[in-house]
Amino acid sequence: MSFNIAIDGPAGAGKSTIAKRAAKELSFIYVDTGAMYRAIALGLLRRGTDIEDEAALSAALDETEVGIRYVDGEQHVYLNGEDVSSLIRTEKVSDMTSRSSAIPVVRAKLTDLQRDLARREDVLMDGRDIGTTILPDADLKIYLTASVETRAKRRYLEQVQKGETCSLEEIEKDICERDYRDSHRETAPLRQAEDAVRMDSSDMTIEEVVAEILRLVKERRAQTSCIFGEHREADGSQDFLS
Repeated sequence: MSFNIAIDGPAGAGKSTIAKRAAKELSFIYVDTGAMYRAIALGLLRRGTDIEDEAALSAALDETEVGIRYVDGEQHVYLNGEDVSSLIRTEKVSDMTSRSSAIPVVRAKLTDLQRDLARREDVLMDGRDIGTTILPDADLKIYLTASVETRAKRRYLEQVQKGETCSLEEIEKDICERDYRDSHRETAPLRQAEDAVRMDSSDMTIEEVVAEILRLVKERRAQTSCIFGEHREADGSQDFLS
């Protein structure tokens, strides 16, 4: 039986960095949902699909399969069996991803693929609507957040380290605007699932957040084991933990 973890939260909360580290510690598959959308976009570009043509778009999606595998510890994204990891970061793909990812039929396609992967493997997914829409039955849901000020400072330092000129005030403004858009969008808005554990990383290091996630996973797995063990004993069958 697979074990699934969903991490949601606003932009700049450190979801991807933390998710990748936690997945590595747990030997789980980290599902880069953004890369999957990029692979779909690449497929649409190759076919020359008019995404405004609903019939053409549906036909293209029916013939598109996207998957994620790990090779020597590195995540690789596959489009119809081809490793396209090095082909999905171009400007054209980025533009098509931005336009196509908002279309409900595209989101439905990726949702089916992501759920199928989660049924077969131990996965950790991060995003805006993983616990509420993609994996509503995830074994562990985490809503990872941080104050606007903290998120803005983190992004500011990242850009400064890259040698980019930026304004802390403008970054704060952008984050506030994105928070509003994400939480008010019509399709799968950002919100905390009712059964999610809320984690505020404002005063926590990455290592501390990862450690807390590992603790929660251990706790949930122990609870699940106890439940299944009790059921088997009630049936008079052998406890599978013995």
